[in-house]
Amino acid sequence: MKATSPGTPVAGMLLAAFACVLVGASFTANSVLGDYPYAGGQAIRYGIACLLLLPLVARAAAAPLRALTRRQWGRLAAVAAVGMVGFNLAVIAAERTAEPAVPGVLVGCAPVVVAVLFPLLGRRRPARPVVYGALLVAVGAFTVQGWGRTDAAGLAWSVAALVGEVGFAVLAVPVLRPLGPRLLSATVAGVAAIESTIIGLVLDGAGFVRMPTGEEAFALGWQAAVVTVIGFICWYMGMQRIGAERATLFSGLIPVAAALTAPLVGTGAYGPAQAAGSLLVGAGVALGSGAFRARAAARRTAEREPVGTL
Repeated sequence: MKATSPGTPVAGMLLAAFACVLVGASFTANSVLGDYPYAGGQAIRYGIACLLLLPLVARAAAAPLRALTRRQWGRLAAVAAVGMVGFNLAVIAAERTAEPAVPGVLVGCAPVVVAVLFPLLGRRRPARPVVYGALLVAVGAFTVQGWGRTDAAGLAWSVAALVGEVGFAVLAVPVLRPLGPRLLSATVAGVAAIESTIIGLVLDGAGFVRMPTGEEAFALGWQAAVVTVIGFICWYMGMQRIGAERATLFSGLIPVAAALTAPLVGTGAYGPAQAAGSLLVGAGVALGSGAFRARAAARRTAEREPVGTL
């Protein structure tokens, strides 16, 4: 069997899927950070992630960063503020007055928004397969999570979380090419750490960080090393290969991964509704990303290649 080359769309799909599975599984880690100061936790998470990423980018980072314009630096600050710090804050704030399913369902609509908004920003028509696939993904996410109790504040914060999820993908596109996935991940992590520190100092003063417990330290380490370092690089590598519209389809795997891992810590169950929703998400991802077309093209290419002799 011929291996898929790193530049193929299939590789991009696998990278985006893996990144979103990591994010979904991280919801288990989030459950033990409810009592840790929000801004301090974000500053630690992204600060550690930036330090871990530096050895991967340090030698080649200076020239691309110096070449960035003020507008591009503004985009990096917006990615960190909207798609990272703001997104996590919105989810936490929403869950104060709404059940977790509410922001989950709204975030599950991100593929639909990106599938329509991103092409329009580029002055082109949205691709029908991507839009239809995104709608299936959103319905699947709703089926996995259901709908919970909420009020106006919870709904508003959930919409803000949706904006953050969309912004994380769309705002990063113009700076992905000049920086590349690794340097982009390191830069936005560093910017997010600075922004979180400023927020913490303004709101909580010197007490915005404290010594974490053993469980909290493990959760912060997991979010920094696995979700941020590995997840961000995989996400941006996938987006680089298949585009923002198709990559965002895979965010439907986030609630699926969360539902699959929740029973491991006793915070949920995986039943018929979750299974049905998972199938809908999978169908939507396959339809919108062109997985079937890519597989058929790979098969045709393999059939045309001559068979070697011993």
